[in-house]
Amino acid sequence: MEKRKYGNTDMQVSVLGFGGSEIGSGVSQSEVDQLLHSALDAGLNIIDTAECYGDSEELIGNALADRRDDYYLFSKCGHAAGFEAPDWDRNMLEQSIDRSLRRLQTDHLDMIHLHSCSEEVLRRGEVIEVLQRAKQQGKTRYIGYSGDSADALYAIETGVFDSLETSVNIADQEAISLTIPGARERGMGIVAKRPIANAAWTREQVEPQDYAFVYWNRLRDLNYTFLQDKDVQNSIKQALRFTLSIPGVDTMIVGTTKPNRWSENAALIADGVLSQEEFDHIRQRWFATAESEWVGQI
Repeated sequence: MEKRKYGNTDMQVSVLGFGGSEIGSGVSQSEVDQLLHSALDAGLNIIDTAECYGDSEELIGNALADRRDDYYLFSKCGHAAGFEAPDWDRNMLEQSIDRSLRRLQTDHLDMIHLHSCSEEVLRRGEVIEVLQRAKQQGKTRYIGYSGDSADALYAIETGVFDSLETSVNIADQEAISLTIPGARERGMGIVAKRPIANAAWTREQVEPQDYAFVYWNRLRDLNYTFLQDKDVQNSIKQALRFTLSIPGVDTMIVGTTKPNRWSENAALIADGVLSQEEFDHIRQRWFATAESEWVGQI
């Protein structure tokens, strides 16, 4: 699998990464063992999770403690999942990072991201200080920000972060011009989350409360020609390759509970980036259709 240098870090990351949200509930340890080992064996070397993804951190730690040198481990912090404290509290944040290390059965993370932190919280400075101290203490090698829109723009402009994790895909393109260029100028590595827009177009109906509803609604208006292809795999291929083609993107995080999905996705992007004509067609459709409120989705 193709690897790309992750910003100014010393990491060479696979262009496909594993997103740990979907395994956080209702997935057995044996299923996660099979899923993650098959992903690493397929060439994937980046695993991304968070403190609030249910059992995700513990399942990953149990599965891969003996393969720690085979992958880069990213997690997120900030939400008081399981703590009797408000989100972004300084003491809670420190305890949360330590808990992540215990759950993941490691003495360090390769990256810790602030998890969709608002500009208001960032401006107070405490959360940044906690992450910087964790880096100084060797609990994480690098620190980053996960989020979108104006909050992400402010995080980038602080100049303190090594990484940006942001939503970007065929239905979510604000970051392509708003945040990714500035992040790249500052040498930040860039993770594309939700790179296939939750494959929302493959569903006949999506309820308004569903996580994928915003994308499903947008894609009905965007009406890309390739989404009308009866071959769903081909439409997913085009969506993945679009995200891979965005200048600055280093890796794309895809969540799944299916062990064979990684080899399938690797095959889908084997042709590499889209042609300039294909990429421009998707961008032009976005410019012609997107409404002002179509901002990045957390």
